[in-house]
Amino acid sequence: MLASLPGELDMSKQEILRVENLTKYYISGYIFTKKVMGAENVSLSIGKGEVLSLVGESGSGKTTVSRMILRTIRPTSGKIYLRGKDICSYEKKDYYRRVQAIFQDPYTSFNPRYTTDKVLLDALKFAEKGSKNKSKTEIEDAMEVVCSSLEKIGLTPDQVLGRHHHELSGGQMQRILIARCLLLGPELLVADEVTSMIDASTRVTVLNELSRLAKEEGMAMLFITHDIGQAYYISDRVAIMEKGRIVEIGPAERVLFEPESAYAKELVASVPKLHEKWRF
Repeated sequence: MLASLPGELDMSKQEILRVENLTKYYISGYIFTKKVMGAENVSLSIGKGEVLSLVGESGSGKTTVSRMILRTIRPTSGKIYLRGKDICSYEKKDYYRRVQAIFQDPYTSFNPRYTTDKVLLDALKFAEKGSKNKSKTEIEDAMEVVCSSLEKIGLTPDQVLGRHHHELSGGQMQRILIARCLLLGPELLVADEVTSMIDASTRVTVLNELSRLAKEEGMAMLFITHDIGQAYYISDRVAIMEKGRIVEIGPAERVLFEPESAYAKELVASVPKLHEKWRF
């Protein structure tokens, strides 16, 4: 029986991810070593179709938590469950069919030798567990699926297909990553500062598509950001991190408009108001 967590999700939602007392200490130095805390006793849960935002300043531990969930670093202690099963018990390929990520810098997520066509078609093959040798008709059908996923996130296939990553803008690359997620259809998406390289005119389009993925496709999402406005726009619940710890977690409306912890109050108060100017 799994223990209850603070800021628990709506019991009507099927739980996809559960993190319990997750802690990570890094060791710095060679001769005189010391422990540096990356995260300490982090507990949270995310339900099917829910967006949970992890909000905090740079260095607060958000990325450390996401990397442990993605199995790129091992926790010092604590447990992570996907659909009630310890993530370490999943075979690697099976786990990454179920869990995908979109990172701050999209260029690091693609092989520079590959065109967007290959990146997206490979994702489709991976999702379908299909044979690498497809017939011409199967490839044409696959390309129709690829084009449909691109159009859903505001990209014209003719603009991006057949191109390498250096021929595309950061915003286009980020949206191609989202299109790849559409093709893979994971149960959990970890989105780490995904709008950082997207201009303001397309930011809402991307946020809306991520929200649609959660609500219509039933995907659980961990949305990592330092932008409180974006967290409020997209989230069902918000968790505030400070110095590796979650200091407050709950419904977005309550946490961002009626924060209880001193740090959360300070963080919310520091957001500039649109109708106010700086006074010197």
